[in-house]
Amino acid sequence: MNDVDSQQLDALLAEEQRLVFSTFDLDTSWQLGSLLRAEALRAALPIAMSIRRNGQCLFHAALPGSSADNDGWLLRKSAVVERYGHSSYFVGCKFRAEGRDFDVDSRLDTRKFAAHGGAFPIILGLSGCIGTVAVSGLPQLEDHRFVVTQLERFLVDSGQIPAR
Repeated sequence: MNDVDSQQLDALLAEEQRLVFSTFDLDTSWQLGSLLRAEALRAALPIAMSIRRNGQCLFHAALPGSSADNDGWLLRKSAVVERYGHSSYFVGCKFRAEGRDFDVDSRLDTRKFAAHGGAFPIILGLSGCIGTVAVSGLPQLEDHRFVVTQLERFLVDSGQIPAR
């Protein structure tokens, strides 16, 4: 692993360490999902999005330009987060940084798992990962950045983390 890979992985882990919920319930899911949807509509993004907690879909929205394929990606990316406890983008980057191919070297069914950017862990205080926030429809880095940007905005606005 070279320094660039190491720095990128450190930055992705820092996002996960910062974006931690102090509370998360059904109302939180609705408020966060509504923010994601409103921002995606404002930017005319052709995405689908979901929020899952312990395997249950709490929020789902599909915007113009998205398709049923995006729903499949949401599930596959979220499965990676649920299995590894890290963002789907981090997992894919870690495999690549180690010179490995997730689709081959993870030995997981690629019909059920996709280590592409766009799914992020819902981390609740000391409890750890309890679910996922995911989007699909953009290139993987853009999917990842959209989720991270909106999560940070939500957590700052709700007073769960301090503004930078």
